Amino acid sequence: MIYFIGFTRQRDAMATLQAIKYSRGKLLVLDQLRLPHEHHYDEVSTAEEAFDCIRSMRVRGESSPTKSPNRVISSLTKSQVPRPSPLWPPSLTPLSFTMGSAVRAVWLPTEGRSWFLMWLTCPPAATTPEETIAYIESRLDFLKDSRPTAVDLSNAIALLKLAARAAKLEGLAHPEAKEAILSSYIEAAEKILAQDLENNTSIGSHGAAWLQQQYNASASRPLSVLTHCNTGSLATSGHGTALGIIRTLHAQGLLKHAYCTETRPYNQGSRLTSFELVFEGIPSTLVTDSMAAALFHLHRERMNIGAVIVGADRVVRNGDTANKIGTYALAVLARHHGVKFVVAAPTTSIDLETESGEGIKIEERKAEELTQISGAVVNPDGSVDTSRTARVAIADQRIGVWNPAFDVTPHALIDAIVTERGTVVKGADGKFDFSQVLPERWRW
Repeated sequence: MIYFIGFTRQRDAMATLQAIKYSRGKLLVLDQLRLPHEHHYDEVSTAEEAFDCIRSMRVRGESSPTKSPNRVISSLTKSQVPRPSPLWPPSLTPLSFTMGSAVRAVWLPTEGRSWFLMWLTCPPAATTPEETIAYIESRLDFLKDSRPTAVDLSNAIALLKLAARAAKLEGLAHPEAKEAILSSYIEAAEKILAQDLENNTSIGSHGAAWLQQQYNASASRPLSVLTHCNTGSLATSGHGTALGIIRTLHAQGLLKHAYCTETRPYNQGSRLTSFELVFEGIPSTLVTDSMAAALFHLHRERMNIGAVIVGADRVVRNGDTANKIGTYALAVLARHHGVKFVVAAPTTSIDLETESGEGIKIEERKAEELTQISGAVVNPDGSVDTSRTARVAIADQRIGVWNPAFDVTPHALIDAIVTERGTVVKGADGKFDFSQVLPERWRW
């Protein structure tokens, strides 16, 4: 049995940003490591291949965790189905894929990016509800290890496990009970995905409003900002978190210029963020990670650079924030130069169980990410040949390498944490208080 939930762009002009391609019995995932020059799709057919997609960052979404395929084993037929509820966003048009008489998949076209949630292939040998739930949980636990630092993935998995166990099974025989478990799982996954897009839009609005107030920004005196890594449509269900704030500022006529770092070693900034900024027509400039200090020193006043805006893989109880490596350095530079440092993250990225950044597990990655690099071949005349790629060594391959994927920015260096429920700033005691945005989870 196959369960699939996906998002794809409806506008023809956005077809090149389609993160997945689906046809009957086949799932292709856009390899984001090859962007922006090449659009290459990898076929995904097992949980192990899904794990590798996430682990290698060929498919991304630290702040939107439900992009995890499991398995594809059969051709499916497509048919129109009703909206799940009157509250379902009007931009989402559900389609179901069926196998026999039972719904086996759901495809959700939206104005956002291409998305897919969980492929679930239930083992034919499962003869009890307990076995069905155990199999679902084992697949979720396997995928959880692909991104150990990102709290969103853990939160989504916990919610999906609860949903599977919350299915109403009283009076149902095994086949019907198994269907009820899987239906409960899919409904929960749909809610997570639909809510993400709404959250991103709210984050953009709250963040833009806070920055406008801080600087009294206007069309005659717009702000410039710098962002790190990629937090846009290629990393979320649409709009983005940090990049969502930039999009909102631009839409309101309050943005003068956006700077993006290349974000070594995987270059998500130069490959993905610059691609999105150019596509959106947002005035922007790419800089190396090491140029930020000079940028602030030489151009802060002239360009009215007011903020560094970043996303987050995990925000802990005291506000310490884990994000892409290099974030901490930018926070130090921003504080020295009088530039606001803003974290944009949905409340699902806030981990109230971990007291400080000392408790965050930091993923370390392979040495080759620093010592080698891949890209499209540049011809002698300067043109880019997207049909040819090459991997080259950029360092002595014998050198020792330390390659943490993330660093932790101390809360003392963060001016504001923007969530979909509002912007949180530090109190007089210098501490963040998340009780207003997370009253249901907050406890002293």
